[in-house]
Amino acid sequence: MLPAIRQLFLPPFLLSFLLAFLATPLVIFLYRRLGWLVYPEKEAKKHPAVVHEHPVPKGGGIAIFLALLLSSLFFLPLDKHLTGILVGAFLATIIGVLDDRLNLNPYFRLIANLFCGLAVIWAGIGIAYITNPLDGIIRLDQPRIYFWLLGEERSIWVLSDLFALFWLVSCMNIVGWSGGVDGQLPGFVAIAALALGLQSLRFSADITQWPVTILAGITAGAYLGFLPFNFYPQKIMPGYGGKSLAGFLLATLAILSTAKVGTLILVLGIPLIDAAYLMLKRVIKGHSPVWGGREHLHHQLLKIGWGRRRIAVFYWLTSLVLAIVALSLNSRQKLHALLMVILIFIALLFWLRSLQKKFSSE
Repeated sequence: MLPAIRQLFLPPFLLSFLLAFLATPLVIFLYRRLGWLVYPEKEAKKHPAVVHEHPVPKGGGIAIFLALLLSSLFFLPLDKHLTGILVGAFLATIIGVLDDRLNLNPYFRLIANLFCGLAVIWAGIGIAYITNPLDGIIRLDQPRIYFWLLGEERSIWVLSDLFALFWLVSCMNIVGWSGGVDGQLPGFVAIAALALGLQSLRFSADITQWPVTILAGITAGAYLGFLPFNFYPQKIMPGYGGKSLAGFLLATLAILSTAKVGTLILVLGIPLIDAAYLMLKRVIKGHSPVWGGREHLHHQLLKIGWGRRRIAVFYWLTSLVLAIVALSLNSRQKLHALLMVILIFIALLFWLRSLQKKFSSE
């Protein structure tokens, strides 16, 4: 595996890292020159989840996308798959930039995310089957709807495309919800991309998996190249573009990496469980599940006095441990591990609540 890492993963990783590292200061300069800074006191009125302390630009997604675009065009053939991925990534970045400037309605952003997912599905990227953690596989390649378009017979794999669309849009939103603290998101995104890249390297004898490894290296490099400028005290935030782009790329890699959806779910166990818990809580209270608030795990950790660096490192370490676990387990074992993570998360919530009550009574 080491020769494959050196040949397939490392070169695109290094180029993407370098491009993001060089592009990010340029974006910071441009945003400051234009006066496009996010002021905490103003932003908190629109987004309750905001926790940053000083005026900073919010265009990190631009630098990350540029690194992704240039590295992909250098290392990968511009086929229909890459075209679909780049179109979806471009849409995610543009919508993010507009949202950061204009504060778009969350439901409009959700619709825009659907088009990002459709760009990938239209390019022929989908999930024909998923491994049943209990036994066997679950086939998603039937039923199919056939039709003629531009003189060619085409088909829609109904279940496959619906599942892929749901998966892509869900990841675009859920991953971004765990990016509220300096350096938190780019660290665990890079670890998740690395895990998916290593997963695809297990099939390095299959040349169809080589582009997956390369794209995973590019994704990891882009977010790590951005990280030094986002770590506390941050000089720039990833913005909605950088956050939704992260979820988009990870979800796409999970599909391409022999449909290893379970691997990504386990690696991102804490952000995913946190999001699912809050969505359920908001729905039970009669609130919209897509409107933000100060209820996420990183908010709870801030309330008990954890610093931003400590929270970011906590997310990195948990993702790293879960990545190591995910790469060593089969599907059934991953399900058991995920259930264990859920129990640990619930216990963590009870512990945090007891601490908060203790602090409030003092």
